[in-house]
Amino acid sequence: MLRSSLTGSLLATLFCSAPVPTPAPTQGGARARPTLLVFITVDQMREDYVDRWRGQLTGGLKRLAEGGAFFTNGHQDHAITETAPGHASTMSGRFPRSTGISRNLAGVNDSTSHLIGSGELGASPMRFRGTTLTDWLSAANSHTRALSVSAKDRGAILPIGRSKQQVYWLPFSSDSFLTTSTWYADTLPDWVKGFNARRIPQRSAGRIWNLLLGPSQYAEPDSVPIESGGRDFVFPHQAPSDTVAAARAFRGFPWMDELLLAFGLEGLQRLNLGKGPQADILAISLSTTDYVGHRFGPDSREIHDQILRLDRALGAFMDSLYKLRDSNKVIFALTGDHGVAPFPELNNGRISPAPKRVNVLPALQAAQRVIQAGGGGGNPAALDLESGALLVNRAGVGVEETLLRAAVDSFLAVARRIPGVLRADRFADLAKADPGKDAVARRWVQMFAPDAGVEAAITLTPGSYWEPYPVAMHGTPHDADTHVPIIFFGPPFKPGRYPQFVRTVDLAPTLAQVLGVVPSEPLDGRVLVAGIR
Repeated sequence: MLRSSLTGSLLATLFCSAPVPTPAPTQGGARARPTLLVFITVDQMREDYVDRWRGQLTGGLKRLAEGGAFFTNGHQDHAITETAPGHASTMSGRFPRSTGISRNLAGVNDSTSHLIGSGELGASPMRFRGTTLTDWLSAANSHTRALSVSAKDRGAILPIGRSKQQVYWLPFSSDSFLTTSTWYADTLPDWVKGFNARRIPQRSAGRIWNLLLGPSQYAEPDSVPIESGGRDFVFPHQAPSDTVAAARAFRGFPWMDELLLAFGLEGLQRLNLGKGPQADILAISLSTTDYVGHRFGPDSREIHDQILRLDRALGAFMDSLYKLRDSNKVIFALTGDHGVAPFPELNNGRISPAPKRVNVLPALQAAQRVIQAGGGGGNPAALDLESGALLVNRAGVGVEETLLRAAVDSFLAVARRIPGVLRADRFADLAKADPGKDAVARRWVQMFAPDAGVEAAITLTPGSYWEPYPVAMHGTPHDADTHVPIIFFGPPFKPGRYPQFVRTVDLAPTLAQVLGVVPSEPLDGRVLVAGIR
């Protein structure tokens, strides 16, 4: 049977429809110290989504953007704008070069930490360096607690850093139940088991995703074959009728965000977060926008509808939260881990030169041939290319520095001749550029620590994609991928729109200031005093 209504009563119960007024600042005397920070990361959230569809927003995005301190020129100010580096920087206040999380493939995957409930290889923050806001709060008050949840392991783990708090995610390999790894616990708490027992993903079988508003309310065409790999690119979209298949497809539908927000509210109550006197953290990384964005692109009718549904879900979440906790002691922060660029084929003259799909593998192969031809037992496999960065395992390559330099020179020479490559730089030369005038160089330098083994970097022209990926892409140092919203909301913050250039590393020091704690290490970010009352 086809279904389009909410599955079960869980979300309807938790998401109360009656609106709750925005909290007002305390008048006269000292303001109460916040006891709960709700940190929302929307995966693949471009800043322009908020204003593009502002007239149709009625829920949480509207409330946060219009009632909060909205920094409209916020950026993930590093080069490889991917999920893991973005999440690691927001609550640490440090760039990837300092957190040690510079790429997805070397993010949280951990062969020594198994998933609870499946025994499969899991994830942990073992590569994360340094501390986060959670650690600073815990140092000030050992009773501080944090709950972090996401559809992705890296989205749940990295905002909290190495702290062994309550961290849960939805593994691809599981039967769609929220779990954690043995880094954090040996068994799941009863309340998590009870939540999983509701089988919300499985109960989405046959459910239909249709437009929230009438078709005339969407300016985007609904027949663009490049979307969704040329299959199922027209509304409505239906979940598989088989419960197992539906559960595995669940994260690609707007209902995933509703589940994560419901889980956050459940955990808030079970763990007594925000009841004070210490400050607690509820971190929720909402992943659906990323899955929908990759599949359909940033100019699709699907992403438009997803943002409208995200807005409504956040509004219902805020209403429910304010029925459980004193709104004058709750603060919000919202940002994105990266943006996304449109499909190159849909450029229509917007960007010049026209974006391309670029194969840079010949540059890597050229460097590997130099190593192989040099003899002496050199290992070409010790050179690798990921997201434009030429990574060299110096211990494993087994050649003299002069031959390695020749290999890098060959890599750069070939890369610069490939159509769609904007620039190819030796990494040491990037550090000599003026960071105020050369944003691309600055973002590459802020990406990798000196011991990361990066010898060179390729930057594509704006809007171009790496081959052979068929989906909408991000991951470059250009503004389409770096530009994200940065919003603070609650009594300590001064509502308004702030156009100055800021970075996501500024989130943590700003929140630390408001929460009255001191970072335990030097930060790359600064306090955004303009947005604080």
